[in-house]
Amino acid sequence: MSPSVLAIAAHPDDIEFTMSGTLLRLIELGWNAHYFNIANGCCGTQTMTVEECAAVRLQEAQAAAKLLSAEFHPPICNDLEIFYDKPTMAKVSALVRRVKPQIILTHAMSDYMEDHQNTARLAVFAAFSRGMPNWTSSPKEQTFFEDIAVYHAQPHGNRTPTNQPVTPEFFIDTSDLMSRKRKLLECHASQNTWLDESQGMSSYLQTMSDLNAEVGQMSGRFEFAEGWTQHLHLGLAARTEFDPLGESLSHCRLRLKS
Repeated sequence: MSPSVLAIAAHPDDIEFTMSGTLLRLIELGWNAHYFNIANGCCGTQTMTVEECAAVRLQEAQAAAKLLSAEFHPPICNDLEIFYDKPTMAKVSALVRRVKPQIILTHAMSDYMEDHQNTARLAVFAAFSRGMPNWTSSPKEQTFFEDIAVYHAQPHGNRTPTNQPVTPEFFIDTSDLMSRKRKLLECHASQNTWLDESQGMSSYLQTMSDLNAEVGQMSGRFEFAEGWTQHLHLGLAARTEFDPLGESLSHCRLRLKS
Protein backbone atom coordinates (compact mmCIF):
# COMPACT_ATOMS: atom_id res chain seq x y z
CA MET A 1 0.00 0.00 0.00
CA SER A 2 1.40 3.38 -1.02
CA PRO A 3 2.19 5.87 1.78
CA SER A 4 0.02 8.95 2.15
CA VAL A 5 0.76 12.66 2.51
CA LEU A 6 -1.89 15.08 3.76
CA ALA A 7 -1.63 18.81 3.06
CA ILE A 8 -3.62 20.80 5.62
CA ALA A 9 -3.91 24.48 4.73
CA ALA A 10 -6.15 27.34 5.79
CA HIS A 11 -7.60 28.64 2.51
CA PRO A 12 -7.89 27.70 -1.17
CA ASP A 13 -4.58 28.65 -2.89
CA ASP A 14 -2.42 28.30 0.26
CA ILE A 15 -1.27 24.82 -0.76
CA GLU A 16 -0.29 26.10 -4.18
CA PHE A 17 1.82 28.94 -2.79
CA THR A 18 4.05 26.98 -0.42
CA MET A 19 3.40 23.22 -0.61
CA SER A 20 2.46 22.08 -4.12
CA GLY A 21 6.00 21.52 -5.38
CA THR A 22 6.75 19.15 -2.52
CA LEU A 23 3.44 17.37 -3.13
CA LEU A 24 4.31 16.97 -6.81
CA ARG A 25 7.66 15.44 -5.87
CA LEU A 26 6.00 12.89 -3.59
CA ILE A 27 3.27 12.07 -6.09
CA GLU A 28 5.96 11.36 -8.70
CA LEU A 29 7.35 8.75 -6.28
CA GLY A 30 3.97 7.05 -5.90
CA TRP A 31 2.68 8.69 -2.73
CA ASN A 32 -1.07 9.14 -2.30
CA ALA A 33 -1.72 12.86 -1.86
CA HIS A 34 -4.62 14.43 0.05
CA TYR A 35 -5.67 18.07 -0.31
CA PHE A 36 -7.52 19.80 2.55
CA ASN A 37 -8.29 23.48 3.11
CA ILE A 38 -9.97 23.99 6.47
CA ALA A 39 -11.80 27.17 5.40
CA ASN A 40 -13.91 27.69 2.29
CA GLY A 41 -12.39 30.97 1.06
CA CYS A 42 -15.64 32.92 1.44
CA CYS A 43 -13.93 36.18 2.46
CA GLY A 44 -11.63 36.37 -0.55
CA THR A 45 -13.74 38.91 -2.43
CA GLN A 46 -15.04 42.46 -2.44
CA THR A 47 -17.88 41.82 -4.88
CA MET A 48 -19.45 38.40 -4.21
CA THR A 49 -21.66 37.28 -1.35
CA VAL A 50 -20.41 34.73 1.15
CA GLU A 51 -22.30 31.96 -0.60
CA GLU A 52 -21.21 32.99 -4.09
CA CYS A 53 -17.57 33.29 -3.14
CA ALA A 54 -17.52 29.97 -1.28
CA ALA A 55 -19.07 28.24 -4.30
CA VAL A 56 -16.55 29.74 -6.73
CA ARG A 57 -13.59 28.93 -4.55
CA LEU A 58 -14.81 25.38 -3.96
CA GLN A 59 -14.80 24.78 -7.71
CA GLU A 60 -11.33 26.31 -8.01
CA ALA A 61 -9.91 24.19 -5.20
CA GLN A 62 -11.43 21.03 -6.62
CA ALA A 63 -9.91 21.82 -10.01
CA ALA A 64 -6.49 22.36 -8.44
CA ALA A 65 -6.67 19.10 -6.50
CA LYS A 66 -7.66 17.23 -9.66
CA LEU A 67 -4.79 18.77 -11.62
CA LEU A 68 -2.45 17.86 -8.78
CA SER A 69 -3.79 14.28 -8.76
CA ALA A 70 -4.67 14.58 -5.08
CA GLU A 71 -7.80 13.46 -3.24
CA PHE A 72 -9.91 16.49 -2.34
CA HIS A 73 -11.41 16.90 1.14
CA PRO A 74 -14.07 19.64 1.54
CA PRO A 75 -13.63 22.62 3.88
CA ILE A 76 -15.33 22.66 7.27
CA CYS A 77 -15.77 26.37 8.10
CA ASN A 78 -15.76 29.94 6.82
CA ASP A 79 -12.69 32.16 6.50
CA LEU A 80 -11.62 33.86 9.74
CA GLU A 81 -13.46 31.13 11.67
CA ILE A 82 -10.61 28.63 11.95
CA PHE A 83 -10.58 28.39 15.72
CA TYR A 84 -8.52 26.17 17.97
CA ASP A 85 -11.61 24.85 19.68
CA LYS A 86 -13.02 21.42 20.47
CA PRO A 87 -15.48 21.13 17.53
CA THR A 88 -12.81 22.06 14.96
CA MET A 89 -10.18 19.90 16.65
CA ALA A 90 -12.54 16.92 16.48
CA LYS A 91 -13.23 17.43 12.76
CA VAL A 92 -9.58 17.75 11.78
CA SER A 93 -8.78 14.70 13.94
CA ALA A 94 -11.35 12.69 12.03
CA LEU A 95 -9.71 13.45 8.70
CA VAL A 96 -6.22 12.59 9.93
CA ARG A 97 -7.46 9.30 11.37
CA ARG A 98 -9.28 8.49 8.13
CA VAL A 99 -6.31 9.26 5.86
CA LYS A 100 -3.62 7.82 8.18
CA PRO A 101 -0.80 9.85 6.59
CA GLN A 102 2.87 9.33 7.25
CA ILE A 103 3.43 13.00 6.39
CA ILE A 104 1.38 16.10 7.19
CA LEU A 105 2.32 19.34 5.45
CA THR A 106 0.90 22.48 7.02
CA HIS A 107 1.49 26.15 7.77
CA ALA A 108 4.17 27.68 9.95
CA MET A 109 3.30 27.92 13.64
CA SER A 110 4.04 31.66 13.46
CA ASP A 111 2.47 33.13 10.34
CA TYR A 112 0.98 36.41 9.23
CA MET A 113 -2.63 35.68 10.18
CA GLU A 114 -4.45 33.61 12.78
CA ASP A 115 -6.20 31.31 10.29
CA HIS A 116 -2.75 30.05 9.27
CA GLN A 117 -1.47 29.77 12.83
CA ASN A 118 -4.57 27.95 14.05
CA THR A 119 -4.43 25.58 11.09
CA ALA A 120 -0.88 24.61 12.07
CA ARG A 121 -1.96 24.03 15.68
CA LEU A 122 -4.95 21.95 14.57
CA ALA A 123 -2.76 19.81 12.30
CA VAL A 124 -0.28 19.14 15.10
CA PHE A 125 -3.07 18.32 17.56
CA ALA A 126 -4.72 15.89 15.15
CA ALA A 127 -1.41 14.14 14.57
CA PHE A 128 -0.64 14.01 18.31
CA SER A 129 -4.08 12.59 19.24
CA ARG A 130 -4.27 10.09 16.38
CA GLY A 131 -3.82 7.08 18.67
CA MET A 132 -5.91 8.21 21.66
CA PRO A 133 -9.22 6.30 21.71
CA ASN A 134 -10.51 8.42 24.59
CA TRP A 135 -10.37 11.48 22.34
CA THR A 136 -13.38 11.19 20.05
CA SER A 137 -13.16 12.65 16.58
CA SER A 138 -16.16 14.00 14.66
CA PRO A 139 -17.26 11.87 12.96
CA LYS A 140 -15.79 9.03 14.97
CA GLU A 141 -12.89 7.34 13.21
CA GLN A 142 -10.60 4.49 14.19
CA THR A 143 -7.34 5.51 15.84
CA PHE A 144 -3.93 4.52 14.50
CA PHE A 145 -0.50 4.33 16.12
CA GLU A 146 2.01 4.43 13.28
CA ASP A 147 4.67 7.15 13.32
CA ILE A 148 3.72 10.44 11.71
CA ALA A 149 5.81 13.48 10.77
CA VAL A 150 4.53 17.05 10.61
CA TYR A 151 6.36 19.62 8.49
CA HIS A 152 5.77 23.37 8.61
CA ALA A 153 5.99 25.43 5.42
CA GLN A 154 7.52 28.86 5.21
CA PRO A 155 5.26 31.62 6.58
CA HIS A 156 3.68 33.88 4.01
CA GLY A 157 6.26 36.44 2.91
CA ASN A 158 9.02 34.30 4.46
CA ARG A 159 8.67 36.50 7.53
CA THR A 160 7.20 36.22 11.02
CA PRO A 161 4.27 38.48 11.96
CA THR A 162 6.83 40.91 13.40
CA ASN A 163 8.71 41.00 10.08
CA GLN A 164 11.65 38.83 11.07
CA PRO A 165 13.09 36.73 8.22
CA VAL A 166 12.60 32.96 8.55
CA THR A 167 15.14 30.46 7.27
CA PRO A 168 13.77 26.91 6.95
CA GLU A 169 15.42 23.77 8.26
CA PHE A 170 15.69 22.32 4.76
CA PHE A 171 14.77 23.02 1.15
CA ILE A 172 13.02 21.07 -1.60
CA ASP A 173 14.11 22.04 -5.10
CA THR A 174 11.13 23.21 -7.20
CA SER A 175 13.11 24.81 -10.04
CA ASP A 176 11.81 22.42 -12.70
CA LEU A 177 8.26 22.50 -11.29
CA MET A 178 7.46 26.20 -11.44
CA SER A 179 5.39 25.98 -14.61
CA ARG A 180 3.29 23.22 -13.00
CA LYS A 181 2.99 25.20 -9.76
CA ARG A 182 1.86 28.18 -11.81
CA LYS A 183 -0.86 26.13 -13.53
CA LEU A 184 -2.08 24.88 -10.15
CA LEU A 185 -2.27 28.42 -8.78
CA GLU A 186 -4.00 29.62 -11.97
CA CYS A 187 -6.94 27.40 -10.96
CA HIS A 188 -7.68 30.03 -8.29
CA ALA A 189 -8.45 32.76 -10.81
CA SER A 190 -10.87 34.59 -8.50
CA GLN A 191 -7.96 35.56 -6.26
CA ASN A 192 -6.04 37.63 -8.81
CA THR A 193 -8.05 40.81 -8.22
CA TRP A 194 -8.68 40.15 -4.52
CA LEU A 195 -5.02 39.67 -3.59
CA ASP A 196 -4.07 42.76 -5.56
CA GLU A 197 -6.67 44.89 -3.79
CA SER A 198 -6.24 43.44 -0.29
CA GLN A 199 -2.51 42.71 -0.08
CA GLY A 200 -0.91 44.66 -2.90
CA MET A 201 -0.05 41.60 -4.97
CA SER A 202 -0.09 42.97 -8.52
CA SER A 203 0.04 39.39 -9.78
CA TYR A 204 -0.47 36.49 -7.40
CA LEU A 205 1.35 34.23 -9.86
CA GLN A 206 4.41 36.48 -9.82
CA THR A 207 4.24 36.74 -6.04
CA MET A 208 4.33 32.95 -5.74
CA SER A 209 7.36 32.81 -8.05
CA ASP A 210 9.11 35.59 -6.15
CA LEU A 211 8.60 33.90 -2.78
CA ASN A 212 9.85 30.56 -4.11
CA ALA A 213 12.84 32.36 -5.63
CA GLU A 214 13.60 33.97 -2.27
CA VAL A 215 13.58 30.55 -0.60
CA GLY A 216 15.79 29.21 -3.38
CA GLN A 217 18.23 32.03 -2.75
CA MET A 218 18.31 31.14 0.95
CA SER A 219 19.41 27.64 0.00
CA GLY A 220 22.43 28.93 -1.89
CA ARG A 221 21.91 26.16 -4.43
CA PHE A 222 18.42 26.10 -5.95
CA GLU A 223 16.86 28.72 -8.21
CA PHE A 224 13.41 28.04 -6.73
CA ALA A 225 12.56 26.07 -3.61
CA GLU A 226 10.00 25.35 -0.92
CA GLY A 227 11.25 25.53 2.65
CA TRP A 228 10.30 23.18 5.48
CA THR A 229 10.87 22.81 9.20
CA GLN A 230 9.99 19.52 10.88
CA HIS A 231 7.92 19.54 14.05
CA LEU A 232 9.43 17.98 17.15
CA HIS A 233 8.98 14.19 17.03
CA LEU A 234 7.77 13.81 20.63
CA GLY A 235 4.25 12.40 20.63
CA LEU A 236 4.41 11.86 16.88
CA ALA A 237 7.15 9.28 16.28
CA ALA A 238 9.17 6.87 18.37
CA ARG A 239 12.43 7.78 16.65
CA THR A 240 14.09 11.18 16.73
CA GLU A 241 15.38 10.61 13.22
CA PHE A 242 11.98 9.71 11.70
CA ASP A 243 11.97 11.92 8.60
CA PRO A 244 9.95 10.37 5.76
CA LEU A 245 9.97 13.57 3.71
CA GLY A 246 13.74 13.90 3.83
CA GLU A 247 14.26 10.21 3.13
CA SER A 248 11.87 10.18 0.16
CA LEU A 249 13.15 13.42 -1.41
CA SER A 250 16.86 13.12 -0.63
CA HIS A 251 17.63 13.56 -4.36
CA CYS A 252 16.21 17.11 -4.39
CA ARG A 253 16.65 18.18 -0.78
CA LEU A 254 19.18 20.41 0.92
CA ARG A 255 19.52 20.67 4.70
CA LEU A 256 21.39 23.63 6.11
CA LYS A 257 24.23 22.79 8.48
CA SER A 258 23.32 23.35 12.11
